[in-house]
Amino acid sequence: MTKRFAYFYLMKREPEKIKKIVPAHIDYWGNYKQENYLGGPFADRSGGLITFDASDINEAANIIKNDPFALNDLLESRWIKEWMTE
Repeated sequence: MTKRFAYFYLMKREPEKIKKIVPAHIDYWGNYKQENYLGGPFADRSGGLITFDASDINEAANIIKNDPFALNDLLESRWIKEWMTE
C-alpha cells in the first residue's frame, strides 16, 4: 500500500550553485515518473514543496536523499512528513 508524503525544503543562499543544479533536480523528479507527483519552487525561490507516493517513510527518505539538491549540499533544511489527504 502506498502512502502520500510531503517534502518541504529550504535552500541555502548559494544562487549560482543552485542555478547550476536546478536542471538535474528537475530531471531527477521528472524521471521519477510517478502519477501522483506534484511539486515546484516557492515564488521567492527560497525552497520548494514536492508531494509523492512511497510505501513507507524509509522509501520516501531514500528517494529524497538522491535529489541533486541534497547530493550537492544545497539545502538549508528539509522536512518529510506522511500526508493524509482526503
